[in-house]
Amino acid sequence: MATLDATSDESAQVDTPAAEIAAAAQPAADPAALGLPCFIMGATALGLTLAGVVPAAAAGAPLPIILGATSTGLFITTIWSAAIGQTAVASVFGIFATFWLSYFVLVTGLIRNWFGIAAADVTATQELFLITWLIIVVMLILATLRLPLAFTAVFLLVGLTVLLVLLGTEQASAGLLKAGGYVLMAAAAGGVYLFFNSLSLATGGKALPLGRPVLHG
Repeated sequence: MATLDATSDESAQVDTPAAEIAAAAQPAADPAALGLPCFIMGATALGLTLAGVVPAAAAGAPLPIILGATSTGLFITTIWSAAIGQTAVASVFGIFATFWLSYFVLVTGLIRNWFGIAAADVTATQELFLITWLIIVVMLILATLRLPLAFTAVFLLVGLTVLLVLLGTEQASAGLLKAGGYVLMAAAAGGVYLFFNSLSLATGGKALPLGRPVLHG
């Protein structure tokens, strides 16, 4: 019995470090693996709408994707990020989740006249929405300059999209709105690159080059 006990103790001593090494080798959970495709779906749907793939009268065309996939998925990503202590990730995805949800509420509310806004005031309402979100996106860009450059590039493209759509709304310019759609699809393409990086790491591969942060330290 003493021999068996000694053997068991030795096995435990050998197995415990091995288990610790195996656990350490597993990649850390990455909520971006869910959040990025949700962002890509919404950005693609809205970008194509702005670019004129659907008639201007069909402004509600991307709303099923925006509500059912993008905003819902981003809220789940936000909760996941917060649960594992990733404050910055939760903040970024939470901001985008509220943007997409508020866009759904704005467009649906204007179509169905939920807010009692007169037709003459619709443009001003859209401008209010866009100016508010432009401020938030600029704030996000400046606050995340310590992230790799690829993230900053995506945020800049999102900010440029909001600016172009704001100018297109103010000037009733279909050209500016189309340009905003193309820029948003470029942001979606940047999201695809970031998604490949996340999935490469999650499946045991190497990180893709993401560029040096604008700010260090």
